Amino acid sequence: MPTPHYGQPRYRVIADELKARIESGFIPPGALLPAESALTAQFQAARGTVRQAIAALREAGLVTTEHGRGTYATPRRHERGPDEGSETETQQRHVAADAELAALFAVEVGTALMEQQRLTRTNGAVGTVVRTYRLLQTER
Repeated sequence: MPTPHYGQPRYRVIADELKARIESGFIPPGALLPAESALTAQFQAARGTVRQAIAALREAGLVTTEHGRGTYATPRRHERGPDEGSETETQQRHVAADAELAALFAVEVGTALMEQQRLTRTNGAVGTVVRTYRLLQTER
């Protein structure tokens, strides 16, 4: 990030930017955050600084890190939106890849995937439904 933010540690600036992306939905719940190497290049920061930022997000409950798989935005259940009548609900389930998903992930039809559905209601009416998919890590 080329603009300095005086008075704030560098990792905090990065954590705040990532937090804003998560809270705005730019990085949706369950989505994989960019790799450390991509974040170091994007923010022009050292790897340790990026790791500190991710640790701060983990402490705040905004992300979870799975060893060998990456860091994901944490799903929120029944959160209140900016509109008092707005509610978001997140559900996860295992699904088998259909032909379209198999082609996208370059796997065989029937491969196990994690589907995450985020449903937003405003005053009881469904406003949006967002589904994200990711490969499950198989035990070997």
